[in-house]
Amino acid sequence: MGRIQARFAELARKNQAGFIAYVMAGDPDAETALAILKGLPAAGADLIELGMPFSDPMADGPPIQRAALRALASGMTLDGVLDLARRFRLTDRVTPIVLMGYLNPIVSRGYDAFAAAAASAGIDGLIAVDCPPEEADPLAEALDRAGIDLIRLATPTTDDARLAIVARHTRGFVYYVSVAGVTGAKAAVADDVAPAVARVRAASGLPVAVGFGIRTPAQAAAIARVADAAVVGSVLVNAIASAIADGTDATTQVLGVAAALGEAIASARVTVEAAT
Repeated sequence: MGRIQARFAELARKNQAGFIAYVMAGDPDAETALAILKGLPAAGADLIELGMPFSDPMADGPPIQRAALRALASGMTLDGVLDLARRFRLTDRVTPIVLMGYLNPIVSRGYDAFAAAAASAGIDGLIAVDCPPEEADPLAEALDRAGIDLIRLATPTTDDARLAIVARHTRGFVYYVSVAGVTGAKAAVADDVAPAVARVRAASGLPVAVGFGIRTPAQAAAIARVADAAVVGSVLVNAIASAIADGTDATTQVLGVAAALGEAIASARVTVEAAT
């Protein structure tokens, strides 16, 4: 059992949803990004989604676009992303790390070379936002050989026929995009998300993580009651931007925001049970 499967199994035993924290590798610089990564598990993150900075992040809203530009300006590269993961693994062997990004850097490296390098760095999963499932077999096969899960996206517009295609070769969990749009643009509504989560879970047989549009601890808790995990990104990268603007410590800011989200997600189902 890989780290992703083990973590979701542990969460299921505790009847608890997971907190997946998204941060951009190299934002605002490599050393600060590493300090944030190291602090996220203690702040409540069950899995870490590590963004690979790219110049044209088509699925991301302005906060994550700006984070990618800050990371690129600091000199972050694909090798640098993997080095951050490798350094994180020196002190944390259990927290799953999922890379999230776009195909261009992966294609440039070559699927097998990328998969081997990612596995060596301790990466557990990959979300390639712009890789259509109909064209993903070569990437999926390279990742399978390296023991890395290919995690696919389902959206509000994914019908049953396409959902079957999305589920094929998907490993670890399915990432359900809760709103039509880019990251951070709209708010996720748990009552709207719940039927879709059930449908995706039934089609895939996998845990379903919900992302896009979760900004506050209350929203995160609401999603945690209907999904297997809540993914939060824009509010964390916004904390870095605020720290830069204020001249304060970015690590402290981000981990403080993460801790509030982590506590809300971890206690969401307990609160409901106590109320009933």
